[in-house]
Amino acid sequence: MSIYYTKNHEWAKVEDNIAMVGITEYAVSQLGDVVFINLPESEKSYKQDETLAEIESVKAASDIYSPLSGKVTELNSKLDNSPETINNSPETKGWIAKIEIINSDEINKLMNKEQYQQHLQTLK
Repeated sequence: MSIYYTKNHEWAKVEDNIAMVGITEYAVSQLGDVVFINLPESEKSYKQDETLAEIESVKAASDIYSPLSGKVTELNSKLDNSPETINNSPETKGWIAKIEIINSDEINKLMNKEQYQQHLQTLK
């Protein structure tokens, strides 16, 4: 399994042609306490960088963008009743959706962990 990041602070854990998608700890630290998430539609296809979900926190509402093009195959329905899971565990239990990847070449547009850490340094 490989993990990739976007400049918008989403992550994608890729195994075979499935990407588990969520937001990074940095995104959570900027949002504050998550109070609601509007999950994507199951079985719907999304393009890379298209709005996948919407998240609301005590500070703001934000879009979550799809790191890769693909079809949603599974949702983390636990987030419906427990959106705070994203705060407690954004890069594991707080995953948002699983996507069947349509174009694996898009992975080349994403950052690895080291590149993402360097990107975060430019934001300070």
